[in-house]
Amino acid sequence: MAETRIFTKPGCPYCAAAMEDFREHKVPFRQIDVQHDLTAREEMRKLSGGLRVPTIVHPDGAVAVGFDGF
Repeated sequence: MAETRIFTKPGCPYCAAAMEDFREHKVPFRQIDVQHDLTAREEMRKLSGGLRVPTIVHPDGAVAVGFDGF
């Protein structure tokens, strides 16, 4: 199964909730910290249209901004 990418920043409660839900549902994911990775921050900006976390990129290429549960 391909992994989901989740662009996050430290202290973001929505990022933490999304990653916890992914763990509970056994969704493989890779966390990308945009606070410390400027290249990733620019990629996230292009994907989401701004600096909004979490930005979630699913294996099929679909992009979701924000998180409110499965």
